[in-house]
Amino acid sequence: MNSLKRRIGFDAGGTRLEDALQWAAANDFHYVDFSADLGPNLLTEWGDERVRAVRRMCERNDIHISVHTLSGVNVAEFSPLVAPAVDEYLKANIDLSRRLGCEWVTVHAGYHFSAALDVRKSASVGRLKRAADFAERHGQRLLLENMNREPENAEVHYLALNIEECRRYFDEIRSDSFGWAFTANHANLVPEGIDGFLDEFGIDRMGCVRLADNDGVVEVHMIPGEGNIDFSALFSRIEGAGYQGHYTMAYGSNEEKLSSREWLVRQAQG
Repeated sequence: MNSLKRRIGFDAGGTRLEDALQWAAANDFHYVDFSADLGPNLLTEWGDERVRAVRRMCERNDIHISVHTLSGVNVAEFSPLVAPAVDEYLKANIDLSRRLGCEWVTVHAGYHFSAALDVRKSASVGRLKRAADFAERHGQRLLLENMNREPENAEVHYLALNIEECRRYFDEIRSDSFGWAFTANHANLVPEGIDGFLDEFGIDRMGCVRLADNDGVVEVHMIPGEGNIDFSALFSRIEGAGYQGHYTMAYGSNEEKLSSREWLVRQAQG
């Protein structure tokens, strides 16, 4: 039941959720992330009958689903009129998660343009604290994704991209409804690296592990094995610590996901 292969799922992005679930069931996947920001999964496109149909599909095929919010929505927003809309956006995603019977919602810390950085950081932490309280009241769980480093000369930079920044969120938001979506490929882009994040945070608040590869320089979502991440060491470290949760493949076509899942299992087996 806890075999690694069964615990590897995928991020369906904006693919119509029913289609993603049908493909997942046909190929023995049991964990599916999806986005409700574009196309057929839009937040406003979920009538009660559609919700019931999706819940039936998940129950019939033992599939666990989650909503993945959009990193382009700035959780660190502080501007009048816009800032309250971000709170409402998070609440709407949490509510959709509740209706669909999802088990987690992936969230982000937002981004900044260097100016007013302290204000943005405070806005981000405060907003996610409010969202975690809302999630707790509705039986939902948020997972904060550690984000990728952008080039030094980029105008925009994500928050929660290194250990120091992530620590503030985990220190200040102590709710059991606030956990961690450990994104290994993002950790590979900062000096602390994958091992540094695991040394600091362990697996206690880890709700999922997101997988892709890269060259350690730029975030490009390569197929595992094409970049420089040591996936055998990654699995050894995480599984050896007692992690029994799931993994999410955030890359590739359907065919590449199928072949990559087998490759990942072989890496875990040494």
